[in-house]
Amino acid sequence: MNPFLEKPGRIENTLQNWKELYPKAYDKREVDPYTKTRIILMNGTEFEANWFSHQFARHVDDNDLRRDLALARYQEKQQQLKIGLLKPANETVLEHTIGYEQLAVDLTAELAKREVDCDVKRALDFALLEDFDHLYRYANLLEMEQGVAAEWLVGRYTEIMPGRPTISHLRFPKDNVKRGINAKKSDVQTVLSTMIITAAEQQTMNYYMNVTPFACSEMGRKLYQEIALVEEEHVTQYESLMDPNATWLEMLLWHEYCECYLYWSCYVTETDRYVKSLWEENLEMEINHLHKAAELLKKYEGKEWQEVIPCGDFPAPISLHENIEYVRNVLGNTVQFTSKKEEYVRVESLPVDSEFFRIQAQINSTTEIVPSHNVIEEFIRRRGADYRFQVAPSPVPELRNRREDNTEVGREPNAAKSTEFTCNKK
Repeated sequence: MNPFLEKPGRIENTLQNWKELYPKAYDKREVDPYTKTRIILMNGTEFEANWFSHQFARHVDDNDLRRDLALARYQEKQQQLKIGLLKPANETVLEHTIGYEQLAVDLTAELAKREVDCDVKRALDFALLEDFDHLYRYANLLEMEQGVAAEWLVGRYTEIMPGRPTISHLRFPKDNVKRGINAKKSDVQTVLSTMIITAAEQQTMNYYMNVTPFACSEMGRKLYQEIALVEEEHVTQYESLMDPNATWLEMLLWHEYCECYLYWSCYVTETDRYVKSLWEENLEMEINHLHKAAELLKKYEGKEWQEVIPCGDFPAPISLHENIEYVRNVLGNTVQFTSKKEEYVRVESLPVDSEFFRIQAQINSTTEIVPSHNVIEEFIRRRGADYRFQVAPSPVPELRNRREDNTEVGREPNAAKSTEFTCNKK
């Protein structure tokens, strides 16, 4: 599909009334896990579009342009509100959190498997293991506090077991900044991937930052607090991959094109008829926004849309599905890596006075104060072993012990064996 070839309508004609804006929520007992993760993905995509537009408006002094941005932005917010309300009132914060982490794991794996830029793929694979571990930590908290087995929430499509332990995710903030791509020279899928994953991780960070005070236990509040700061690291990493030299109007075009691509992907892969109709409805709205963005690009910068996106044909749709073998391979090969400026290195290659070890000693001064560790230790104390769903033993032998939480892998030299990241051939 090429959305630039579709006939657009007027944005103001598709604004919805209150009745139209309130959707039918899904049944949390029957919903397909990937319907739920698509909903979370598009909620985050709309948030990114809305706040990009707000930042744009704060950096331009042409009120006619700001009015055009305001109109599209208002509809973006309507879209986000409607999508967010697909979540039912009886789904707890923790249950919904499992959907966030399943999305993080399977979306990241899907993007990494198709990524041809080695820097971008390494970034995806690196953070994949951290979101994978977050799923494990939250799943143990959920089972302990609410008696809900997360394996049924993820449909047994995504394993639940330790990844790179969350205690190891704490890095010196400067080490999370990576090299940005050049959108004009990059594959269209690479440009889209940097935007999609940034929006998704940003939504996760915002969700955790907002719900941390509302968690129903001290242990839960502390776990959300810790993982919210890891998501800040992820957002810093991913946003630094995006093209830093594109103009505001070029990025507006890319944002609208990305939204069109994702709604189209959701539409062609959705299994729920009602939700599928909403993806189609939103795709039509985004086509209107895309054509307006192209119009603004021509008006203010004298550029045709083809100068920014040479071919408007979409890549293959993003499909959310099981990625167990892929995640296992990344886990077995790279669990002992950390981030050092633009690169990823094994922990044992760092000097003893490195910033990674310094910040670990400063914030994780003892393992006993680390929330993610305490959740697993408390679960083991109560039940004798941690909660997992896995199809085979962990590919990392040091992470197989279910009666002890490993706090050394990814944090201490030679705590596990790792080989190297892999790249996809063009």
